[in-house]
Amino acid sequence: MKITTWNVNGLRARLTHVVDFLRSEAPDVLCLQETKVEDPLFPRAVLEDEGYEVCCFGQKGYHGVAILAREPLEAVVRGLPDDPPGADRRVLGATVRGVRVLDLYVPNGQDVGTDKYRCKLDWLARLRGFLDARCAAREPLAVVGDFNVTLDDRDVHDPEWWRGRILCSDPERQALREVLAFGLEDPLRRFHPQGGIYTWWHYRANAAAADDGLRIDHVFCSGPLAARCTGVTVHRELRLQKSPSDHAPVTAEFTD
Repeated sequence: MKITTWNVNGLRARLTHVVDFLRSEAPDVLCLQETKVEDPLFPRAVLEDEGYEVCCFGQKGYHGVAILAREPLEAVVRGLPDDPPGADRRVLGATVRGVRVLDLYVPNGQDVGTDKYRCKLDWLARLRGFLDARCAAREPLAVVGDFNVTLDDRDVHDPEWWRGRILCSDPERQALREVLAFGLEDPLRRFHPQGGIYTWWHYRANAAAADDGLRIDHVFCSGPLAARCTGVTVHRELRLQKSPSDHAPVTAEFTD
């Protein structure tokens, strides 16, 4: 089983890239973030023609998540249960082949110390509450997406420049560790303990070619699912193609 997460930074702008990826990599589950499209306008038919069932939870111009799967999507959940009316669309959950998958687009937080930063920390705390109330770490569970947080300096090309800044601040990292304390593991680190693997590169100064990036896109797994993981791949080559997203897809593979 192959589960991929990818912040596409606008699905309709990257639709050809997504279709090409489905054809070349054939993931069993593809979780998308920042789709930036309302559900009625989601390009469902194009993706269904590739053999995928589609579930989306989007909004105009911003945010939005979607799950594509080769097999039926069951027990679908949209949003966090304590989201206020009109909340950004950032959470989509479904069960595929007995694996519970949560597709997340964590708020960016803008700048350390701002209201949006405090909202980000609160959002991560609410995510932990959702896991406690609705999920079980003893069951196969994948919590994936764009977390907008680096776990430690191994996820940062230039740790000194990023020290204390948004995406790398200690409170953000601690908030994410508290989410992982639910019972989630980071299987990429088992295969690549040395660090230096990134999933996001800004568009400025040829950052992708220089590999000046951060690892903020993650596939976290409960213990039973992590034990089945045979490898994690970051498809950096897609960040180097024409008109790319600023994120690369991340694929985790599991035995049945």
